[in-house]
Amino acid sequence: MTARRLVEVDTGAGWTPVCAYEVLIPGRGVAALVGGHQVALFRDRAGRLYAVGNRDPFSGAYVVSRGLLGTRDGATVVTEPLYHRAFDLRSGACPDEPEAPGGGPAALPVWLVRLTGVPDAPGDGPVGPSDGHLAGTSAAPSPTRPSAPPPEDM
Repeated sequence: MTARRLVEVDTGAGWTPVCAYEVLIPGRGVAALVGGHQVALFRDRAGRLYAVGNRDPFSGAYVVSRGLLGTRDGATVVTEPLYHRAFDLRSGACPDEPEAPGGGPAALPVWLVRLTGVPDAPGDGPVGPSDGHLAGTSAAPSPTRPSAPPPEDM
């Protein structure tokens, strides 16, 4: 039996399986509902994973997962598609503006994210509430460290 790589996000109440690693296209994002929060998941071209809030603090729209990945001063950033503001995927901070309209912080919440290997199961792809991991979780995001690229032997 082989193992597939599974992306999990820490909700504060435990790790929640979100999707197979292979469905994340390097340089692109996907949105997922995790513990009652819209989370934008990214895989950079080096294979590292990031999880940040999907709501853009400048527009209020849930569009961060549609942003473009790049780097700024050595940090991996996502540029949201509406106002083209960049956000550091490690800290969630916006290096361009410290304050969003209305006086709130111009930052995205950040979640811990990890990659695990699990035995193959029928149907690759998203793992949802039917697995029992999402029920009753509603934790606030926690600080993150980007995940390391997966080992080649997985």
